[in-house]
Amino acid sequence: MRRFSKSSSNRLSGDSQRLVALAQGKTQAASRLEERSWEGCVDALLHKLLKSGHQDTIDAALEHLFKTDLPAYDTLMESVEASSESCMIEHDGVQYDVLLIAAPILAWTRFTIASGTIPDEMRMTLSAHLHGHLLAPDTRLALQPTLFSIDQLPRTHVETFAMTQRMAQSAVKGAALRPLANPPETAPFLADTRYLLAAVAARRGEPLFAWQASLHLSDRMQALAQWRAQATPNIMSLMPGCGVELLMPEAYYVACREADKEIRPASIRAAVHYLTNTLGVDTSGLRAIIGGFSEDPVAGRVDEYRVSFTLRQNPEVVYGVVWPLYGQEDEEETVSPTLEAVMMPESVSEELRTPIEEIVALLRACGIAHIKRHSERFPMEFCDDCGAPLYPDAEGELVHAEMPEDAPSGTEHFH
Repeated sequence: MRRFSKSSSNRLSGDSQRLVALAQGKTQAASRLEERSWEGCVDALLHKLLKSGHQDTIDAALEHLFKTDLPAYDTLMESVEASSESCMIEHDGVQYDVLLIAAPILAWTRFTIASGTIPDEMRMTLSAHLHGHLLAPDTRLALQPTLFSIDQLPRTHVETFAMTQRMAQSAVKGAALRPLANPPETAPFLADTRYLLAAVAARRGEPLFAWQASLHLSDRMQALAQWRAQATPNIMSLMPGCGVELLMPEAYYVACREADKEIRPASIRAAVHYLTNTLGVDTSGLRAIIGGFSEDPVAGRVDEYRVSFTLRQNPEVVYGVVWPLYGQEDEEETVSPTLEAVMMPESVSEELRTPIEEIVALLRACGIAHIKRHSERFPMEFCDDCGAPLYPDAEGELVHAEMPEDAPSGTEHFH
């Protein structure tokens, strides 16, 4: 769930107030017809604000609802995301529904995870795989010729809206897109996500995806399996030296959230693999220390976990991994899990595990037997010099993660 700055202003502009009222009206609607009426008003106002670049107006309304009316906040956030990742445009007298989709790629390596421009031939091949396995017949597609890192994705709803509009025009007109100009630098991580971005256009009212056209939901998983089988070799050629896993290409915000969650276990597995190989130790020679971190430790809510790694015979933290919480996960962590669940998370169904249980089970599956968990909540502290997260040591002190001086040089960051 999104967090807002405590120092932001409580004053709402007229458009912010109207967004709040419309979102509350939609939430309280007693019929589908009434809900659609409210939704049309919300979408019209959002389109105006997104087109004119008024992100602050939208953020103010969201912040107000986050503090005062969570159901209406969820309603407005859903509308904001939908308005920025989709649109309806007309070309040659035909109306098209257009959706911005993301195809996430989980990647892990001891070296560098590639990003940047995709060659034209490869872009055409990936477009063909998307058409052949995931998209409905007669859809049009514009695939960005850029392999995006998270640092290169749109940062605001306004930026996402602008990208969607630009790519929608390319999709319906069949025009080529240019690679991202002067992309921000990407921080090196052992495990990270890359994204293919595309705009998919279908005639108004017609399906976008293959499983919509067939009316068989089982086709969705078959489409993912085919996408992975056919596209993985192409992706691996773009990302030499990396292990990769392709996630389901779907609506932009949903895909990004799923990728954020799925990269977390990959980050821990990559960390353990890197440390055992770089330091020349077995997993039995490593220890993991888990601390819960919060923007408001007194409230008891956990916003993220930080996992420190040390050598068993040395108290110094050599590396750390951040495990952020999303959606309802932070609320789940306010309830203390049972002793059995913490000590034996393998005995709990994966679907029912809390994040802390999942982390412990994952560490044990990686071969880490010595695990310490701090019960207190730590403040979200970072290094004043480099901005890196601080990690808890065995005594509960927050320290900078530093590899031994005699360790081989290589990738220096973890999620």
